[in-house]
Amino acid sequence: MKLKFITTTLLLLVLIGCSTSKNNPEFIKNVTGRYLYNSDEIVEVYFENTELHLKWRGANKIKPLKVDENTFFVKEMNEKIQFLKNPTTNVLYICLVPKNETDSLVYNFKKLNESEKIPSEYLVNNEFDKALEAYKSIQQKDSLDSAINEGDINSLGYKELRKKNYTNAINIFKINAALYPESANVYDSLGEAYMKNSDTINAIKNYKKSLTLDSGNKRAKRQLNKLEKKEAEQ
Repeated sequence: MKLKFITTTLLLLVLIGCSTSKNNPEFIKNVTGRYLYNSDEIVEVYFENTELHLKWRGANKIKPLKVDENTFFVKEMNEKIQFLKNPTTNVLYICLVPKNETDSLVYNFKKLNESEKIPSEYLVNNEFDKALEAYKSIQQKDSLDSAINEGDINSLGYKELRKKNYTNAINIFKINAALYPESANVYDSLGEAYMKNSDTINAIKNYKKSLTLDSGNKRAKRQLNKLEKKEAEQ
């Protein structure tokens, strides 16, 4: 009899545990979407069989532990989160639950409209003009924002260059040049991309621009001499 009672109790606990992970249709409808984690990074919220999941920083199936109807523990962030509307703007946010009772509530990660994109999403879609506009907007708000790091953007360009996606590489380097017009390095990279795309005229133009900003760029000098010699022979 005692064993039967224990078995029944365990079964009830399992059923309760399973049911608490489920979410109601209205909650699912309201919170599903993309949230701005930082200026060029998002957290995507989606549901599978009414259970909440997140996509974040390359992890596509983060499964938070449900604490109550609107509180979840995200192990990967080491944070408890809630979905709350900012009463001032009526916009939904992911809020990090304050660790201390004395700490104020902060509306951390705003839910984006479907039409809103971050710069890297524009790049993925080859919408380079919109990407530049988005990066410039970030730069105007905070010139030290990590999303517009010159070296990181240059690395994206070289990633495309190694894959021989020359047009994409040129467009990314052009974005970097627009953000950092006084950088000799961005024009050196742009010159290299044009050169590999067999556009000698623009390659020469950008290597010359690089040398105007940094006359000691020996690599640019070597490439420029080769290109001008090749141009003269044609």
